[in-house]
Amino acid sequence: MNSLSVLIKRNTKLFFRDKGMFLTSLITPGILLLLYSTFLGNVYKNSFISSMPEGITLSDEILNGVVGGQLLSSILAVSCVTVAVSCNMLMVQDRANGSLNDLMMTPVKRSTLALGYYFATLISTLIICFAAVALGLAYIAFSGWYMSLGDVLWLCLDVLLLVMFGTALSSVINFFLSTQGQIAAVGTIVSSCYGFICGAYMPISQFSPGLQKAVSLLPGTYGTALVRTHSLRGVFGEMERIGVPEKVLDEMETAVDSNLYFFGSKVSVGAMFGVLSATVAVLVGAYVLLNIICKKKNK
Repeated sequence: MNSLSVLIKRNTKLFFRDKGMFLTSLITPGILLLLYSTFLGNVYKNSFISSMPEGITLSDEILNGVVGGQLLSSILAVSCVTVAVSCNMLMVQDRANGSLNDLMMTPVKRSTLALGYYFATLISTLIICFAAVALGLAYIAFSGWYMSLGDVLWLCLDVLLLVMFGTALSSVINFFLSTQGQIAAVGTIVSSCYGFICGAYMPISQFSPGLQKAVSLLPGTYGTALVRTHSLRGVFGEMERIGVPEKVLDEMETAVDSNLYFFGSKVSVGAMFGVLSATVAVLVGAYVLLNIICKKKNK
């Protein structure tokens, strides 16, 4: 445990000392918030208005609350994974410059080295993503606040779990990389594609039926649905209070992916947590196992 603690401190300090990696990771959520609010805010709002049944009119504050919740959940769904990829560059850098070989010369176990990178990346990513949460909540407070303290706490739990998933996924991917060019290429692919396949950029409900079934097999989809649910629960509760019919609310929740379906069956919030937690456990186990197998082969 002492060796693991030293490795975590070492890796975390190196990440924050590298201004390039740190600033790149930090500005990602801010840029996404700016782009979403500038270009997609009105698109979300007009789409939501056009989907409303005749005879139901919502105030601008409620509409802004819905849009704000969508923006926040989309940013967090993407950032928790893409920022983790950026934060995990240190592992590849150590492999590229030979520092990893020096660390393996010590008596420290290979599994301990692997966990040192994992937890350091987890800590760095959490710091940045919780800063993004604070920034997003400030935006919602300005546009239309309907979230309770419980919603905020559940949202923080969602972010923690998604960051654990993003860190585990990036650790497995980065294990096979050995140069800066490779990590740059992978980072570009993840940044450009992940938001689409997890339903952050476009609601899954708007995908074709076949594609909806395909993405329902991906664990990141359930992370997006969790942050959607807890970001929008307050504003949907307000709609219910003012008399919006339950059927209409259910259709709205489905349209923004608060309701998620697996081959026609609605997935509960508990099941979403279970899928994401199990995936994290499997990926972390695979990452540690890869390091152990690699050590045995090198002997």
